[in-house]
Amino acid sequence: MSKHKILIVDDEPAIREMVAVALELADFEVLEAENAQQAHEIIVDARPELVLLDWMLPSVSGIELARRLKRDEGTSEIPIIMLTAKSEEDNKIQGLDVGADDYITKPFSTRELISRIKAVLRRTSAGGAEKAIEVEGLCLDPVSHRITANGDPVDMGPTEYRLLEFFMSHQERAYSRTQLLDQVWGANVYVEDRTIDVHIRRLRKALSPYDFDRFIQTVRGTGYRFSIKTPRVA
Repeated sequence: MSKHKILIVDDEPAIREMVAVALELADFEVLEAENAQQAHEIIVDARPELVLLDWMLPSVSGIELARRLKRDEGTSEIPIIMLTAKSEEDNKIQGLDVGADDYITKPFSTRELISRIKAVLRRTSAGGAEKAIEVEGLCLDPVSHRITANGDPVDMGPTEYRLLEFFMSHQERAYSRTQLLDQVWGANVYVEDRTIDVHIRRLRKALSPYDFDRFIQTVRGTGYRFSIKTPRVA
């Protein structure tokens, strides 16, 4: 079973390190960001299962980042726990009103933090986060691991399935081969970059009888993207 991926967003390195150690000991995979811009890039690229978000961040505040994430359909389902020194009731209400799933004030015990994280993950998992994804007749059901095209079953290998699942969950964004390898195989597995081309060809072949291979587009000089838009010819 893969580890849950948690993003810590805090501009204080000592806080990030303390929380990261506690999370790793609890068998979570840890990502770190020191500001809102860095956090947003990591969220889009790495898709953490939960974000620990400090209120007081430089430039863009944690509360503003939470508001943006919850407004964006692509990130609105990612749970957020606010992690902050602000303990006044009005601040807690403001954090929860923008969509935060929980709120912990500093100082806190790491045992309590881990318990809160596990509770939020249980709630969001039970809430049916794994919804079927459908794009113009191409449907991927992550619960049954079935793919259909206009109602007909589509056969493909497990790697092609994971590639398609990632693409359909991250539409209209170009990804490099390295990024795709990290997402599908994992950052700790060594695979040649060009291996992705082989699996892209297999994925396109599986989708081609239904003309859905057009969704898997090559982005010259970058890598690949999933798009329902017709690419412009240079």
